[in-house]
This record gives sequence, C-alpha cells and structure tokens, in this order.
Amino acid sequence: MTQNTASRRGRPRDADVDRRVLDAAWDLLHGGGYAALNMDEVAERAGVAKTTLYRRWPTKDHLAIAVAARILGEVPIPDTGDVRRDLTDFIAAQAASLGRLRLAGNPDGAGSAGLVAELAAAAARHPDIGALVRGLFARRHDLARARLRRASEREGLRRDIDHEVMIDQLVGPVWYQILVTGGPADRSYAERLVEAVLDGAFTPSTQRSKS
Repeated sequence: MTQNTASRRGRPRDADVDRRVLDAAWDLLHGGGYAALNMDEVAERAGVAKTTLYRRWPTKDHLAIAVAARILGEVPIPDTGDVRRDLTDFIAAQAASLGRLRLAGNPDGAGSAGLVAELAAAAARHPDIGALVRGLFARRHDLARARLRRASEREGLRRDIDHEVMIDQLVGPVWYQILVTGGPADRSYAERLVEAVLDGAFTPSTQRSKS
C-alpha cells in the first residue's frame, strides 16, 4: 500500500471542520429557516472549501439533517424506579428538541411545523437520509423498550402490554402536535400524555399502591 493510499483510507475526519460547518448551517437555519440555508454561504462562513462541504454533505437536505441530528442528539431515558417520571422526562426531552427545530426561522411557531416539516420531506426525498433518520429513532425506541421491559419486571407494568404500541402512543402524538396541529409540545403535554397512556397499564395491586 502506498503512502497516498494509506492517507486516503486512514486519514481521520476533521471534527473541527464538522463543528464549524454545522455551527454555520444552524446559524442560517435558526435565523431564516430552511429557505435561508445556502451551501455556498455555509462554506464561506465555516472557512472550508466547497469541495470539502459537498464531499461530506452532497445536498442541502443532507446538511440540514446533520444539523437536526446534532440538535436532537441522544435522548437517554432515566431509570429512577418511577416509570411515569422517567417516561415523562424522555418524552419531554424529545418534544423540546423538536420544538427547537420547529422555531428555527419561525420564532412564534404559530400553527407551523417549520423546519421539522422540511426535514421530514428531506427524509422522504433521499433514501439514505430516511435510513439515517429511522436509525436515530430506532436507537431511541430501543432505550424506551428496555425501560418498559424493566418496568414490567419490577414496577408492576402489565406483562401483556405491547411495548411497541405503547411507544408509538407516546411518541406519535408529539409529532402530531409539531407537524399537524402546531400546538404546544411542552412538559405539561408530556405529563398528560404519559398519564393517559399508562392509565390501566399496571396490575391491580400495583395500581392500588400508587393511588
């Protein structure tokens, strides 16, 4: 193997370039929404060559999704022994990050899905972006499933509960609020949502002890 070949294959990706580009892209998205995101301006603000930018993010959609993935980030689900509280924290954190995206370029957020809708459309346009987004949420769902499984084992959550459906019942309404109704998806909403989904989800003896 030649030195050039080794360099091409083994050179680590420059994390500082990623940071500068994503920071510049978020500044544009935050200020003016998806329409304000311009690849040439991002390259200029980040101080990187356009070829570097396009090699890492071939389209504006890819760059916008990368920014969103950083904002959405990892959402750990706590395990305090109180599954109601833990699920509320989990859903509230997801709602907060989605709400931040919704407000990009749309500071009042009134009746608009904003950037979240654009990102959903981008995932539909590009199979690779769709796979990335599904992977991101699959990891979150894995964490939620594990937490529900532990709740079934030690906190009295009924063992016949379908964990997949329960997660859908928790996460789906948040997206509905963001994408369709434009309503608030805050912690108060997360608390009411978790209470509604968990209503009747515990064994009778456990339910009595919680009341």
